[in-house]
Amino acid sequence: MISIVVVFLIVVNSTIPAWAVLGQSRESVRSDAQALKGTQTTTEMSGYSVEQIDRNDGVVLKEFVSPEGKVFGISWKGPTMPNLSSLLGPYFPAFRQAHQSSTHRRGPLSVHTGSLVVETGGHMRAFRVRAYLADHLPSGVSEDVVQ
Repeated sequence: MISIVVVFLIVVNSTIPAWAVLGQSRESVRSDAQALKGTQTTTEMSGYSVEQIDRNDGVVLKEFVSPEGKVFGISWKGPTMPNLSSLLGPYFPAFRQAHQSSTHRRGPLSVHTGSLVVETGGHMRAFRVRAYLADHLPSGVSEDVVQ
């Protein structure tokens, strides 16, 4: 049986574009900012950088980039859910399969499969998503930075 959350995610994902994809290069951020029609800022941290895109409607997309220039984590906060299939790219089938095999019914969703970690939560007009690749975290950087 397909849970209400999966149906909701499919409906939302079919109408809202997404931008960043885990594992892509830093260069993808510029196209993400253009697609979101948002303002991009970069913050250099110890061992990684954060590319943040802010949109007028309250959407904030953060892409966490390793020193090698690869996106190892993404966080989304805003009034709409992002398109998870685009956000997760080639990792989406593993996410979907793990979610469908769980008994999750409602509330926050947490999927940990292989290297991929996806956590969603929130409520109408206040959604949040955090996704990262555990084996792509830069040396000395904790998964806690992806917020």
